[in-house]
Amino acid sequence: MNKKPSPIYVYPAVFTKETKGKYSIRFPDFSNCLTCGDNIEDGMLMAEDALALTIYSDFEEQEKSAPIASPITKIKIAKNEFVTYIKCDTTKYRRKFGTKSVKKTLSIPEWLNDAAVKENINFSKVLQEALKEKLNVS
Repeated sequence: MNKKPSPIYVYPAVFTKETKGKYSIRFPDFSNCLTCGDNIEDGMLMAEDALALTIYSDFEEQEKSAPIASPITKIKIAKNEFVTYIKCDTTKYRRKFGTKSVKKTLSIPEWLNDAAVKENINFSKVLQEALKEKLNVS
């Protein structure tokens, strides 16, 4: 049985100090994963978002494996840089930005359908709420 990969990823990020306390951020393991922040705190948030977007769009959506993270000790940095690990959760990212809907066909007893239609129940909304509750996700 194939195990589905974890949606939690940790990769090293290089923070480069710019002018006025700002930082540019790059991920050595991804050539196209770059971002910036107004300060370290903002940079950390932006780095998490950029990493989640890159992994989700370039790997998970393509059904490819993300690269193995480089050891932080092997990354060369300049005097105005530091390297730290950034963690991201692509499930959290998908919930926040994934708006694509999928159509599901299901069967329910006719009497239940009639009662729900009579009460103007939104079937999609009820199913989403029930699934979130069952899966303990928000």
